[in-house]
Amino acid sequence: MASYADVLQYLSSLDYPAGKDEVVREAEREGAPPDVLQALRALPPVDYANGNQVARSAGIDAAPEITDAQRGAQGRDKRHQRVSQHLRGI
Repeated sequence: MASYADVLQYLSSLDYPAGKDEVVREAEREGAPPDVLQALRALPPVDYANGNQVARSAGIDAAPEITDAQRGAQGRDKRHQRVSQHLRGI
């Protein structure tokens, strides 16, 4: 399965905003493995503002090491309500 870092790695030189076709072409040009390409080909056909938006749209979890129970606890934590999920543990 493709990871968040994998997707960002293969799209690091892409100029945004970029459409789905541009995203897939860039990943192919950079030599992305089949699992990354498969995730990117399944993207909705919209323009993406940055690599993080691409990875989120592809359904790739930014922090796969966090369990569902930990996610629930973080969601209930009032101190970090306005912080993105992948930044809460920092």
